[in-house]
Amino acid sequence: MSIETITFGCRLNAYESEVMKAEAQKSGLENAIIINTCAVTAEAVRQAKQTIRKARRENADARIIVTGCAAQTQARDFGDMAEVDLVIGNNDKLKSESYRPIAFGVPLNDKVQVNDIMSVTETAGHLIDGLDGRARAFVQVQNGCDHRCTFCIIPFGRGPSRSVPMGVVVDQIKRLVDNGYAEVVLTGVDITSYGGDLPGSPTLGKLTQSILRHVPSLPRLRISSIDSIEADPALYDAVTDPRLMPHLHLSLQSGDDMILKRMKRRHSRSDALGIVEKLRGLRPDMVFGADIIVGFPTETEAMFENTLRFVTEAGLTYLHVFPFSPREGTPAARMPQISRRVGKERAARLRALGETQFATLCKSRIGHSENVLVEREGIGRTEQFVPVKLSAGKPGEIVSTLINGADAAGLIGEPERQAA
Repeated sequence: MSIETITFGCRLNAYESEVMKAEAQKSGLENAIIINTCAVTAEAVRQAKQTIRKARRENADARIIVTGCAAQTQARDFGDMAEVDLVIGNNDKLKSESYRPIAFGVPLNDKVQVNDIMSVTETAGHLIDGLDGRARAFVQVQNGCDHRCTFCIIPFGRGPSRSVPMGVVVDQIKRLVDNGYAEVVLTGVDITSYGGDLPGSPTLGKLTQSILRHVPSLPRLRISSIDSIEADPALYDAVTDPRLMPHLHLSLQSGDDMILKRMKRRHSRSDALGIVEKLRGLRPDMVFGADIIVGFPTETEAMFENTLRFVTEAGLTYLHVFPFSPREGTPAARMPQISRRVGKERAARLRALGETQFATLCKSRIGHSENVLVEREGIGRTEQFVPVKLSAGKPGEIVSTLINGADAAGLIGEPERQAA
């Protein structure tokens, strides 16, 4: 067995797992499983521990290395697991030298090798050739977060906000396009804060424009989750470029002003609605998703109904719904809690609304031609990120597809011709 990576959580983790695998191989490591954890919810941590135990049962001789956000914030918890051979911090996981001691059997004083993430001030750009088994590529442009939302443990797992220089990002994307990738997704922890730590303070909008200008052979550029209140004028200008995909995912969290204040978010309900309206005015085919937490401490039924109304008023179609999960060490964990039963019930109601909104979007696309990026045999996604079942096309190809139906999973189409 060579090196296997198991990834939890966000797109940034998926990108970093590819970097980790390359760096671990460079160190000489063999017969190892690297588990890249997520700390967003207690459930994510539980699943990581469950996966570690299963990996040990099925691979008795493999070295098991644990890293990622949960390993950074709960290092000793993972270090105390008998199944784990090494715990590496979130910054050091991207360095080949972190894997050399275990690769060559060098004894360590402590199998927990986790440093202070808050002391990290730079993010290195790592050039990769692609992502295993993925038709689209993720590119890290930023890491860390300087904000302190009351529910969030991630700044303590990722450290301060830091950006990858624009030239390095452009070079990485050129490399991916040369290797056949037709779609690239910009990712990070708080990508709308991009550039504040770089000379000249470039913005996410300026970076987006630079990519579109300097990589003209890139067919599709996609932006991952954004904090809409930080969107800059250049980003609004870039939205009108047809190569920038008409799908944005908002870090919304709630549709109620009081809950937003208690979360220490920097936008109001009206701010978020105004930004959605402005973006749709610039790009009428734009669709929106959102991260939303339900059952946040002190959330009343009326506050939750404000969130339900927001989803309808903003026309959101992709909802990532999370029942509130208290994370030790955050202010929200000390606030008056809502019962888990109520949180789960509200999550189910919100997901049901999201499914209705998504079905409406799908119905509106029947009879249209869509450019579909084939992800794997028989499955692809439109420019608006809607899943499509189709009968032809190779992974990584963009296929012009006539949409002739829809089901609960998305659209059903028939390829017309290869678009790119």
